[in-house]
Amino acid sequence: MTNGNRIGRRTVLRGAAAAALAAALPLPRRAWAAGEPITLGVLTPLTGAGGNDGPRMAAAIKAVTAEVNAAGGVLGRDVRLIVEDGQTNPDAAVRAAHKLIDVDKVPVIMGTWASAVTTAVAPVCWESKVFLTTVSGADSITLLPHQGYLIRTQPNNKLQASSHAVFIAGIGMKRVYVMSIQAPFAVPTQTRLATVLREHGSQEVGALIYDGSKTTYRSEVDEAMRAKPDLVYLNGYAPDVSVILKNLYEAGYAGAKFTQSYVMTPKVLASLPHEVTQGTYVVQPSPAVDSKAYALTAERLHLEHPDTYVCQATDWISLVTLAMQKAGATTGTAVRDHVRDISNDVSATHVHSAVEGLALLKQGKAIKYDGASGPCVFDPRGDIVSCQFRYDRIEDGAYRFIKIM
Repeated sequence: MTNGNRIGRRTVLRGAAAAALAAALPLPRRAWAAGEPITLGVLTPLTGAGGNDGPRMAAAIKAVTAEVNAAGGVLGRDVRLIVEDGQTNPDAAVRAAHKLIDVDKVPVIMGTWASAVTTAVAPVCWESKVFLTTVSGADSITLLPHQGYLIRTQPNNKLQASSHAVFIAGIGMKRVYVMSIQAPFAVPTQTRLATVLREHGSQEVGALIYDGSKTTYRSEVDEAMRAKPDLVYLNGYAPDVSVILKNLYEAGYAGAKFTQSYVMTPKVLASLPHEVTQGTYVVQPSPAVDSKAYALTAERLHLEHPDTYVCQATDWISLVTLAMQKAGATTGTAVRDHVRDISNDVSATHVHSAVEGLALLKQGKAIKYDGASGPCVFDPRGDIVSCQFRYDRIEDGAYRFIKIM
């Protein structure tokens, strides 16, 4: 990322992670392009359970924005970002959303992470005709009456649980116990897992939902072990799953564990003894690793292997700026009404970056944006229609790649 961008410095950041992000991404002001800048909101978890992913998502959005501004902006106007910390907390995120909408007058908010946060923020957005992009996966989110003011690049619970169940059955696990944090995705995930496991010759032998604020889960672990599972599916966040993994080890559980990449982060992996994490399967939605958009993301951010959250954030800002250019307007309603025009038409010219797409749109040509996270084709509810998943296994404190499905 260069220092010659035109992104405004009006940024509200909280916590050490936010300070580190600001220090790493200096964004000096240049003279604005013709017209006032287009101000967009970024509401991502710079602190809290999502604090490992939020700063990287914000960095990806800033990097694409710098390229867009260097290439002439959108509709002849530069784009600036105002970043707020959602703190992985619904109440804090709602306050931040109101600030972005009521004070900063943003037409778009990008970056909510936790499903509970998105569930709380989404009504604030659609009631104000503000377009929202998210990585939250709970099925319930796109069932909200959001009137089209929401898309997510993250696969929903149905897509996730279906793939997880096929993988789990495929590695020979016959008895699966599900432990889920109290969150919107808990019950839909359990239900779908049970269905698909049965279809593939395995079974869900039990499930429970726990309070994520507890300091120990030994009673829940004991309940799970009474079902004699050969795999425990851990459906929570990093703080609580870290405790459960310790409790499982202390209880003498010798079977397999399964969780998400946003739980088993490098920081979490480094903080736990190898014997505690040994044999844990880890899944994440896989970016489109063979795509041109993925290669451009890696080059732009100087990353060897951009992860799914970096790639999804890259796609949000690309989709939003392209939809505005297509619409000839910068409102949330304009993005809502035109985002599928630049993402779903597979017969149009395929583009792999915002800059490439903007150039063609300015020539009056039709485009189809192919993203770093995947095809970026959205159904009427705002869900992506397909996704790949990457599976790893923890061995001796390190990730060992298994497959992409």
